[in-house]
Amino acid sequence: MKKNLLTLVLLAAPLFAQDTLKDALVKHWKTTTDFTLAVAQAMPAESYNFRPNPEEMSFGELMVHIGAADIGACAIASGMARPAMSPAIAAAVKDEKSDVPKDQAIPFLRESLDFCNKAVASMTPEKLHAVVGPATRKMSGFEWLWAYFTHTAHHRGQAEVYLRMKGIKPPDYAF
Repeated sequence: MKKNLLTLVLLAAPLFAQDTLKDALVKHWKTTTDFTLAVAQAMPAESYNFRPNPEEMSFGELMVHIGAADIGACAIASGMARPAMSPAIAAAVKDEKSDVPKDQAIPFLRESLDFCNKAVASMTPEKLHAVVGPATRKMSGFEWLWAYFTHTAHHRGQAEVYLRMKGIKPPDYAF
């Protein structure tokens, strides 16, 4: 009897681990959504075209870059259809040196992050482990979600520096 119970526990352990992994992704994508939107909101509208130097993206471009990259990764990982972009945002994605006003950047960023939260919540263990993506960039669903979670954190950190350069204290991170 003990042997059968131990066998059952050992066989079920990967299932519990996958649920825990998905739960962790869901939790942290929600946290990154809230924090990224708080950082985006902190920059005044008149400073959305601010760039620390000519080579950097403006603050607005940075917000759109985060959203567009997340949409792509979350669509690849989940298999869900990408949400449509407005013509203004689609043009900004193609031309990374175009100014994006706050009233366009934040709704797009919110929609992008909401899409990712839905995509992450839809992930099955099979999708988390499936290797997907273009021929030159194959990764598991989990890797796509984790890589772009990290990508978001990287650019959000840049955005916090932009805020500080404008004399604005960034929002505090909440775990």
